[in-house]
Amino acid sequence: MTPPAEPPVSRTYDAVIVGGGHNGLVAAAYLARAGRSVLVLERLDHTGGAAVSTRPFAGIDARLSRYSYLVSLLPQKIVRDLGLDFRVRGRTVSSYTPVERDGRPTGLLVGGGERRTRESFARLTGSEREYAAWQRFYAMTGCVARRVFPTLTEPLPTRDALRRGIDDETAWRALFEEPVGVAIEEYFADDLVRGVVLTDALIGTFADAHDPSLSQNRCFLYHVIGGGTGAWDVPVGGMGALTDALADAARAAGAVLATGHEAVRIDTDGRAAEVAYRSAGGEGVAAARHVLVNASPRELAALTGQAPPPPAEGAQLKVNMLLTRLPALRDPEADPREAFAGTFHIAEGYEQLATAHARAAAGELPAAPPSEIYCHSLTDPTILGPDPAARGLHTLTLFGLHTPARLFARDNDAVREELLRSTLAQLDAHLAEPLADCLATDADGRPCIEARSPLDLERDLRLPGGNIFHRELSWPHAQDGTGRWGVETGQANVLLCGAGAVRGGGVSGVPGHNAAMAVLERTAN
Repeated sequence: MTPPAEPPVSRTYDAVIVGGGHNGLVAAAYLARAGRSVLVLERLDHTGGAAVSTRPFAGIDARLSRYSYLVSLLPQKIVRDLGLDFRVRGRTVSSYTPVERDGRPTGLLVGGGERRTRESFARLTGSEREYAAWQRFYAMTGCVARRVFPTLTEPLPTRDALRRGIDDETAWRALFEEPVGVAIEEYFADDLVRGVVLTDALIGTFADAHDPSLSQNRCFLYHVIGGGTGAWDVPVGGMGALTDALADAARAAGAVLATGHEAVRIDTDGRAAEVAYRSAGGEGVAAARHVLVNASPRELAALTGQAPPPPAEGAQLKVNMLLTRLPALRDPEADPREAFAGTFHIAEGYEQLATAHARAAAGELPAAPPSEIYCHSLTDPTILGPDPAARGLHTLTLFGLHTPARLFARDNDAVREELLRSTLAQLDAHLAEPLADCLATDADGRPCIEARSPLDLERDLRLPGGNIFHRELSWPHAQDGTGRWGVETGQANVLLCGAGAVRGGGVSGVPGHNAAMAVLERTAN
């Protein structure tokens, strides 16, 4: 935890950064390493934002990635440039999806080698067709990933330039022009396989496969381009290891990290700015040549006195658990240490996802809430202290879909508990023993399980509507008003460096990098 620091206010900084989440820390580290004076104002008593590790269960030494939990979009360029002591580990299994077919429990394993994956597809679907389609589909997205991902830390390409760079009209149509459901239905015939593919379009995004807004396409794109491969890796030491490394890098380069300092107003004439803040020690003002806002576009509008953008809405349930053992599965072919190592899909068949979306859109909780879980400690046991490791404890992280914030408005606590029960019931349907029998208890004898709704995230982290992306994800190319780097705002010396910037969202550091590059370009001469 970063100790509060009272920032000196009798000077002008080259840059004041509002918000000490991972993107703000990336920007701070780049600018400070380039010799700029930098002040970071963070409202909470610690840096990291949503990318933190905590010990949520009393008396148990287990550091869980409480909010953000996997890494795909963080460019190695940022890790190298900033000299970060941070590593990720690949998961041996991509996913396991349990299902009952013809009255018997079975499932689809993706991972464990090409042969095992092919055999799992054949066992589930009865032919080689779906696996061949899987290979063709992800060969297509892989080609797009290799060409799009390197552009994220470059000035925004135009739409035409990005299209020429991808150089595949079939892929362009499938991902950028038609609802992704069209391509999924063209490639795949099996309902379960279709659902597994579609889930990447729905993480944190409340949309149908055929939504005409293509918000699901943008979400899908960001989930398959990471690292040029689309792989989602486990942060060694938990997500807090990344933000701790970033804070260390920024501080070592000379940036001042002032926790417990909440920015309340930004005044600017386009050339110079002042950021008013409050802290336990009182109120103050920091002067700056540039202000970088690592907060949502709505927060930016509030700070600058501008009209707010349309409200955002989150649509996820986040659950952290600690288990005494991994539960056995009804599928006799499934090893829990494999099934839970990757993404474990629950109630995520294609039709199940459509039904859940339709029900939530009508204002009701899904009867069969879709979700996915994974076990961090199988890939990275370092997050467990000596005692829980010796006892064989394991973590489970669950991410629920199609639960928009509006559903929680009548009674957040009651709806959250109702949703948690029905979500875990969907999981239990595929287990040979109830999950409740496997939950560890904390020092006070309480089950080690905590759940967060979108409204909880809005309250705790000021995510607008609990939206983990701050607003709908953007296309990774220029549009009217996006500026050169996608971080520009209506004020010349105020930049947006958070997830709501163009090419923001996820744990990437990309908006922080791009905002820093924009500042350095402007001040090079």
